[in-house]
Amino acid sequence: MNIIEFLDLKMLFLLWAILLLIAGFAYAGYKRRQALALFAESDLHPLINTSTSYSRRRWKAVLLIIAFALSVVAAARPAWNPIPKTLKRQGRDVVFILDVSKSMLAEDLKPNRIERAKLSILDSIEKLQGDRVGLIAFAGNAVVKCPLTLDYGFFRMMLKDISPDSVARGGTMIGDAIRKAMDEVFDDQEKRYKDIILITDGEDHDSFPVEAAADAGDRGIRLIAIGIGDEEQGKRIPITDESGQYTFLKYKGQEVWSRLDADTLRKMVNVTPGGRYLNVATGTIDLGEVYLRLVASAEKKALESKTVKRYEEKFQIFLAVAFILLCMEILVSERKQGE
Repeated sequence: MNIIEFLDLKMLFLLWAILLLIAGFAYAGYKRRQALALFAESDLHPLINTSTSYSRRRWKAVLLIIAFALSVVAAARPAWNPIPKTLKRQGRDVVFILDVSKSMLAEDLKPNRIERAKLSILDSIEKLQGDRVGLIAFAGNAVVKCPLTLDYGFFRMMLKDISPDSVARGGTMIGDAIRKAMDEVFDDQEKRYKDIILITDGEDHDSFPVEAAADAGDRGIRLIAIGIGDEEQGKRIPITDESGQYTFLKYKGQEVWSRLDADTLRKMVNVTPGGRYLNVATGTIDLGEVYLRLVASAEKKALESKTVKRYEEKFQIFLAVAFILLCMEILVSERKQGE
């Protein structure tokens, strides 16, 4: 047998409770002697309780203490006989590109487009199955907020802080955001296993998004575009002016109405391998389910492999012995034999 490993070592701290058990048995013996002293004179004690075997009583206490100790050892999950096992991790590289332009402040989705998009991304992160994720925020230019990582906690932290202030330049340059993903996030080693999930209202200011999507398709990157916003009438863009008053964005004295440009997004996904366009508009979408259906089920690459030792847990042995000792304690009588 190899050296014993305890898979839940902290449980062994409960062994300190053995001292409490010993103290409890000692105190119980003391109280019995004290009660006996109050009941009769000391010279009469040999004539009282003559049927009780003090050695048997001590053995019962010992059996209980040992059974408790073995139960604690079992709770610590002892194991031995390590068996080497190679673990292989597979996944895809997924980059979320989130539109943070002022048009995403429109409130045709509650509380607004950008906050609804962030909540949807969080839903998908809960369903991730070993994929590396990255995050790009864009408006008039694009910024990599999180490189490809398996640290989902860091990803959530970066996503939480995203707002229209995350990008210095105003506007909407979808093509630049896709080119940023290709140049600074993805690598060119393989033309597979890569996805861009683009969440935007589709409005673009001459950044040639369809051409950028075609370039991504040539590199084996699949585009999943999610269009949000009212496609028909559109919605005004709420802002807070310099005096702190709630108002709406204006351009040349006219209020700006933001509409979903679904046609551009459809053209973009059509030029990438397996591209998909999901028209959310002003409805709801479970991006976690989208991930499971389109990304998790897709072909994955081997990201890394490592060899670990898996131990055979043997807590059952200790529990069995503890149970036998408890049965013995029940069967052992405190009375002397023949009485």
